[in-house]
Amino acid sequence: MQTQSSCYRPTAAVAAVVDSLAPHPLPRIEVDAATVAHALDLELEVFRDLIVTGSIRTLTERGVGDDLGRYRLSFWFGKRRFRMITDAAGRVLAREAS
Repeated sequence: MQTQSSCYRPTAAVAAVVDSLAPHPLPRIEVDAATVAHALDLELEVFRDLIVTGSIRTLTERGVGDDLGRYRLSFWFGKRRFRMITDAAGRVLAREAS
């Protein structure tokens, strides 16, 4: 179902609720590429090429509740996975490779 903007005028209360549910952009978190490449058992240049071509899958998750302010960054290549937990400044709090 499509709603035309001229037919739908949210009240201020509804707009506030909708705004609170809207996704918020993630902070820019930078991590050392060499660390991730090593964890995935790849040479740095190979890792960089694979990132550019999209061959390495990534996922960034934002912590909630007790984990608020933390981010889990996951990297996959083939059957290898590397995860790290960081704060918003990119400081590594934990890491795990499998």
